This record gives sequence, C-alpha cells and structure tokens, in this order.
Amino acid sequence: MKVINRKAKFNYDFLEEFETGIILTGAEVKSVKKAQISLNEAFVKIDVNGEVWLVNSHIHPYKFADNRNYDPTRSRKLLLHKKEILSLLKKMEGRNLTLIPVLCYTFRGKVKLKIALARGKKQWEKREKIKKKDLEREMARSIKGMT
Repeated sequence: MKVINRKAKFNYDFLEEFETGIILTGAEVKSVKKAQISLNEAFVKIDVNGEVWLVNSHIHPYKFADNRNYDPTRSRKLLLHKKEILSLLKKMEGRNLTLIPVLCYTFRGKVKLKIALARGKKQWEKREKIKKKDLEREMARSIKGMT
C-alpha cells in the first residue's frame, strides 16, 4: 500500500525528507491499509510542546467499525525523535519553509508517513514546469509519428 501526495511535488521544492510513525486507532489503520487516505490538503505542524501533528488529512471511516463519533480529518500525532524535531525547528526558523506529507505506506505491518521540509514554488516556476512537460509530450508524439 502506497499513497502519494502528487500535488506536493508540483507545489513545493523538497529540501529534506523524514520518515515518521503515526498514531492511529485500529479502524484507521485498517482503512489506511486499504489506501483510503488523502494527503492532498494536509500539512504538518509543530506545536509549542515540541509535538509534531498531521493536520487536515482525511482517513475514510472503516466500513465495519463503529463510526458514531469519528472525525475523518482530526489531527494525528506523528512520532519523531527529539533531535529530529529540534533540527526541523532550527531549519524552519525564519526561512519560509514548511512541512508537508509526501507519502504514506506500510512497512513491516506498521503505517509510516514520509514528510518533507519544503519551500513553496512561485507561480512562474509552476507555469515553466507545465510548459516543459508539454514540450516533452509534443516531442514524444512527433518522434512516435515518424516511426
């Protein structure tokens, strides 16, 4: 199971990536293992207590669980070493950097989340990337048409 945040690569330049654990309930784990998680609007924040949280990710309610009081977009705690958290805070300090979730996957039965320290792209950088991709696609079509 692998869930990729495809918008993240388009909107951000990744500077550094970290692998984290995530605290979930049992029904959420089953739902994530079925790839029913969305990272599109999610972001990561570090609070004043030095805890790291995944905010605004959507985990679809598990079909066979009791979902009466379930909030699919609740904040979920991420597991990082204290040294990693301190280094992240130091790198983010006054540099317009953000933490974003890039990838969610299972490793040896455990749910892992890959987060990235990223810098947001400017609008002209995004347009430039789209132009480059279109040119490559046109070149591939023309080469394919020649053969």
